Amino acid sequence: MSTEPAAAHHGHDDHGHGHEGAHGTMKSYVTGFVLSVILTAIPFWLVMGDVLATQRATAMAIMFFGAVQIVVHMVYFLHMNTKSDGGWTMLALIFTIVFVVITISGSLWVMYHLNTNMMPMTPHDMRNMP
Repeated sequence: MSTEPAAAHHGHDDHGHGHEGAHGTMKSYVTGFVLSVILTAIPFWLVMGDVLATQRATAMAIMFFGAVQIVVHMVYFLHMNTKSDGGWTMLALIFTIVFVVITISGSLWVMYHLNTNMMPMTPHDMRNMP
């Protein structure tokens, strides 16, 4: 007869969840939540208060705060770092970012060239189309 506990034979100790990655604490979740609220409130204030001089500057500021908020969500809520899962989550994130950048830039390039190379039409020409 074996003197090992019965639970060891049922595989309870090896359940493959990969506990290398850190799980969040209440403090980290509250920190992430507070940062998310602040990073949402600032762009709202920028738009509603008409703080910046141009719409372009406001849009760039909103995109900046959006990117920072994405990083906050990944760190505090998704627990992504270079140590979790042997770095595979970070590699998957980098691949996703590269794929999204290629897709968006390619789409914008195609739309720009379609708009530039289309035959110009006046509203009168459009009314007479079949």
